[in-house]
Amino acid sequence: MTQQRSTRAAWGITALLFFFMMINFADKAIIGLAGVPIMTELNLTPKEFGLVGSSFFLLFSASAVVTGFIVNHVQSRWALFTMGLIWALVQFPMLGTVSIELLIACRIVLGAAEGPAYPIALHAAYQWFPDDQRALPGAVIAQGSALGVIIAVPVLSWIITHYNWHYAFGALGLAGLAWALVWGIVGKEGDAIHAVQERKVRALAKIPYRHLLFSPTNLASWCIYFGAYFGLALGLSWFTPFLVKGLGFSQDVAGKLTALPFVVGALVVMIGSWLSQVMMRFGASSTTARGTFSGLMAILGGCALIASPHAPDATSRIALMIAGTTLPSVSYTLVPVILAEIAPSSQRSAILAIASAVGTSAGIFAPYVMGSVVENAPSAIEGFNYGYTICGAVTLIGGTIGLLFLNPDAQKARFAQLTAVAAPTAQR
Repeated sequence: MTQQRSTRAAWGITALLFFFMMINFADKAIIGLAGVPIMTELNLTPKEFGLVGSSFFLLFSASAVVTGFIVNHVQSRWALFTMGLIWALVQFPMLGTVSIELLIACRIVLGAAEGPAYPIALHAAYQWFPDDQRALPGAVIAQGSALGVIIAVPVLSWIITHYNWHYAFGALGLAGLAWALVWGIVGKEGDAIHAVQERKVRALAKIPYRHLLFSPTNLASWCIYFGAYFGLALGLSWFTPFLVKGLGFSQDVAGKLTALPFVVGALVVMIGSWLSQVMMRFGASSTTARGTFSGLMAILGGCALIASPHAPDATSRIALMIAGTTLPSVSYTLVPVILAEIAPSSQRSAILAIASAVGTSAGIFAPYVMGSVVENAPSAIEGFNYGYTICGAVTLIGGTIGLLFLNPDAQKARFAQLTAVAAPTAQR
C-alpha cells in the first residue's frame, strides 16, 4: 500500500513538472512566433532580432550552473517555485509600450530564471524513481516542452492574429502564476524508498569534480547536447520567420506550421526513450541503449539539416528540417539519465545543471548567427540555406562525438575505483 501511494505521488509530481516544462517552452517559443510582428512594430533588422533571440540565453547557462550547486544543498521544490514565479512576472512588462532595450532586458531575466528549469525538474523527478525507471518519467517531463508549444502555438497565434503580440505575453504570465500557486501548495521532495536509501549513502566519498567534469562520457554529453540544442534554439527563434520571409507563407499559416516540429519531437522523444528502456530490459548495456542510440539519432538529424537546402520543394524541405531538429532531441532525456547514472546523488543536480548549461549555450550563438547570415546574404532564402547548413554541421559533429565517447558502463567502473576505498568507511 505504501509503495502504491509512493508510485501515485511520483507520477503526480511528474505531471506537475510536465506542466512546468509546458510553460517553460511556451515562454521560449513566443519570441519566434511573434517574430515578424515584433520586427515590424519595433523596426528591427534581422541581426537585431537575432540579438533579441540570443539575449534569452545570455545568463541561461550561468544560472543553470549556480542553481545546480545550490540545489545540492536545498530542496528542489523551492527552486522550482521561485523559477515559475519569475517567469510569470517578467512577462507583464510586455503589455505596455516596449522598446528593444526593454524586450532584451526581460528576455535576459526570463532566460536566467529558465536556465535551470530542465535539469532541476529532472533532479526532482529522479528522487522518486530508481535508475532503471528514470527514462520514461524523464521523457514525460521533456514532452511538456513539446506539448507546451503544440498547445500554446495555436492559442498564442490566435491572440497575435486577432489582437496583438503584447497580449500573448500577458497570457503566458497568467499561466505561470497559476502553476506557481499550485506547485507552492502541493509540490514536495521525493520520499520513495529508494530516495531514502540514496540519502543514507550521501556520506560516501564524493567524486572530485575534476574527474566528473572531464571524464570522456561527460565531455561527450556536452557536445551532443550542444549540437542538438543548436537546432532547437534556431527553430524557436527563426522557424516561423523562415516560413514567412523564406518560403512566403502567411503569418497565420506559418503559426500553425510552427507546431509541427514539436508534435514530431514529442513522438520521437517518447518512442526513443521507450525503446531505450526496452533495450535495457532485454539486456542491452547502458552504453548501447543510451549512448550509441543518442549518437546515431543526432548524426541522422545533422545529415537531414545539411540536406534540407537542396530539397526539391517546400514540403520536402520542411520535412527534412523537422527531422533534423527532432531526431537529436532523444539526447535531451537519455543524456541526463546517463549523467545521473554515473554521478553520485549528492552531486547529481550540479552535474545535470552544468551539462544543461553547456548544451543550451548553443542558444547564445544560433539565433544571432542565423540573423547575421540572413542579413548579409544576397537574398533571405540564401541566408536561411547557409544558416541551416551550419546548424546541420554542428549537430552532426556533436552526434559523432556522442557516438564515439558516451560510455557510461566504462565510466561507472572507473569511478567505482575512485570511491572503493572511501565507501566502506563511510558506511560504518
